[in-house]
Amino acid sequence: MYFSLIIPVYNRPDEIEELLQTLVKQDYTKAYEVVVVEDGSSIPCTEVVSAFKDRLNISYYFKPNSGPGDSRNYGMKVAKGGYFLILDSDCLLPVHYLSSIEATLQQKYVDCFGGADAALDSFSDVQKAINFAMTSALTTGGIRGKSEKIGKFQPRSFNMGISKKAFEASGGFGNIHPGEDPDLSIRLWKLGFETALFANSYVYHKRRIDWEKFKKQVSKFGKARPILDKWHPQYKKVTFLFPTLFILGLFLSVFLVLFGIKFMLLLYVVYFVIIWLTAVSQNNFKVGSLAVVAVFMQFYGYGMGYLESFVKIHLLRMEPKAAFPELFFK
Repeated sequence: MYFSLIIPVYNRPDEIEELLQTLVKQDYTKAYEVVVVEDGSSIPCTEVVSAFKDRLNISYYFKPNSGPGDSRNYGMKVAKGGYFLILDSDCLLPVHYLSSIEATLQQKYVDCFGGADAALDSFSDVQKAINFAMTSALTTGGIRGKSEKIGKFQPRSFNMGISKKAFEASGGFGNIHPGEDPDLSIRLWKLGFETALFANSYVYHKRRIDWEKFKKQVSKFGKARPILDKWHPQYKKVTFLFPTLFILGLFLSVFLVLFGIKFMLLLYVVYFVIIWLTAVSQNNFKVGSLAVVAVFMQFYGYGMGYLESFVKIHLLRMEPKAAFPELFFK
C-alpha cells in the first residue's frame, strides 16, 4: 500500500516545518510521498519544503487561495498513491503514526478513516485546555477523544485517510468550511463506503488559537450542522441539539435563581466541577481552570451558532450561502 500524505498550508511555514520534522522520525520503513499544497499564501513555505528534499519524498504545489477542502482535493488529484492521508499543518505525529495506520488497514480495511487527537506536554496551557474541550468524553468533542461508540464515525480532516477509489467516486471535499469533512463522510456512506475511527493513529493537534478564535471556530461548527442536516436529512440526530439545549438551560437556571429556584443551577455547577476535577487530574490546576472556560465557550459558541443557523436554514428557509457566506469558499 502506497500512502500519499496531503498537507494543505496557508501562511504557516513554521507549522509545516514542525510537522515534517515528525515525519522524518517515523518508524515506517516503506516508501510514501508527501504532497504540500500552498493555498495562495503570502508567506510561502518553499524554503522549508526544499530543506526536506533529501530526507522525504516531498513535492510542493502553489495554487490560488480556495480553502482547505479544495486544496486537499488538488493534492489528491496530483498524488501518486492509492491511499491518501490528510493532515492539517498544525499537527505533529507520534513516531508510530504511519505504521499504526497500515497495521489497522491490514486488520480491517476501510476506504475512509479518522484518527484521534492529543496534546503534548510542551503545548501551552490554553492549547491543553482547548484540546480537553475538543476531545473529552464529558463534552461535545468526545468522539475525538477515542470514546466513539456510534455505528458510523465521521472522520475529521485534520487527521483523515481516504482511498483513491473513494475520493474519485465522491469527488472529494465540498466548498463549505467547516463542515466539509462530515459532508464528505455522509456522501461516502451514501455511495456504500465505510468509515471508521482509528484510535491508535492519533496526532498531536497543536492548535494555534486564542479564545476569540476558538469561540469563532466552534460557532462556525454550530452554524454548519443545520446546513448538513438540510443536505442530508436522513442523518440528522437529536444529539446535535444538545449544546443549544445546554446553553439555553444554563441561561434559564440563572434566571430561575431570581425566584429562589436554585436546583437547576446547582446541576450546572456540579457538571463544571466535574470538568475541572477531570482536567486537573489529567493536567494541572491551571489547565483545569482554563478547561472550564474552554468547555463553556465550546457549548456557547456551538450552541448559539446552531440556533442561529437552525432558525435561518430550517425556519426561514434561507439558502445556506446567503445566510452564512463566511462558511463557503468560491
